[in-house]
Amino acid sequence: MRRAVCPGSFDPVTYGHLDIIKRASAHFDEVVVAVFINSTKQSLFTVEERIEMIKETTKELPNIMVDSWSGLTVEYCKRNNIDVITKGLRAVSDFDYELQQAQVNLQAGVDTMFMATDPAHSFLSSSLVKELAKYNGDISKMVPPSVEAALVKKLS
Repeated sequence: MRRAVCPGSFDPVTYGHLDIIKRASAHFDEVVVAVFINSTKQSLFTVEERIEMIKETTKELPNIMVDSWSGLTVEYCKRNNIDVITKGLRAVSDFDYELQQAQVNLQAGVDTMFMATDPAHSFLSSSLVKELAKYNGDISKMVPPSVEAALVKKLS
């Protein structure tokens, strides 16, 4: 069984994230979307809320599993017998940082598969979505309706 992990904070999950998750699901028997707890970021949503949003927005993909983790991605992979990490790249600046991580992870026996983000989503980030939502900006083309509703509720 070919398994991969798609890690991120997903605070909240966007159409950019979902594009990478869906495309990765076409290449692997199982894709674990791992909600990582990042101590350097202040999260709007709890881990449980983020997991539920991902489950809701990926329910049509039968080979997606959602989990959470605090620590190194490579350690998650080792503990769960996963040898591939999938990552979306929006820009060259993403590549510089992600390449260094991929090279370190490769030394531990975990490969990284980079996927170019669909140009329609290349500007998207969870931070941008939250900022727009905070000021009642239109985020309907950036996140699924259920995520938009959760943002409106959380920020009201």
